[in-house]
Amino acid sequence: MNVDKKDLLLYAVTDRHWLNGRTLYSVVKESLDGGVTFLQLREKELDEAHFLEEAKELQKLCKEYKVPFIINDNVDIALAMNADGVHVGQSDMEAGDVREKLGPDKIIGVSAQTVEQALLAEKHGADYLGVGAVFPTGSKADAVEVPHETVKAICEAVSIPVIAIGGITQENVKELAGSGICGIAVISAVYAQKNIKKAAEDLKEATKRMVEA
Repeated sequence: MNVDKKDLLLYAVTDRHWLNGRTLYSVVKESLDGGVTFLQLREKELDEAHFLEEAKELQKLCKEYKVPFIINDNVDIALAMNADGVHVGQSDMEAGDVREKLGPDKIIGVSAQTVEQALLAEKHGADYLGVGAVFPTGSKADAVEVPHETVKAICEAVSIPVIAIGGITQENVKELAGSGICGIAVISAVYAQKNIKKAAEDLKEATKRMVEA
């Protein structure tokens, strides 16, 4: 396994929808100052050249904070820039194919909604699972809600770390206590907030309490 579960406590996923005139670099830096422990670059709009340029800048920033930096979906970009790893969905490549391309030392995260998907991803070399959506979310139009009992069943079925994603806020994170997850992945709960640093600090504290509960 190429990831420490402690690094998955507060996993932030970028989204330029919330920039409001700021740069992605500045909002990511603010979130890292607030205690984000893992960063995924999710980029749907940029062409490959600009994506690569942006990814390299953020990778350098994450290295300063000793925070793992991975790319969403784009295995070729992750490979080209030597990112720490990649996160893929069920409709992307199989974890086994990704592992073949990236090699044994990179972090591979896989989205899962069922115990069957989770077991298959683990078998094919995933290092961690992102399970959700655990609450209603506006970040992904096709997000399927995953009941909390399923999250718990997935955590019990696999030996790799599991994080919850989808609609998580500082207010509802406590509802995930006892599920077995080791952290949460968020977008708007950090990046849509006016004070990103404070939002990250508060959410990290609330998540720590939930995981330890």
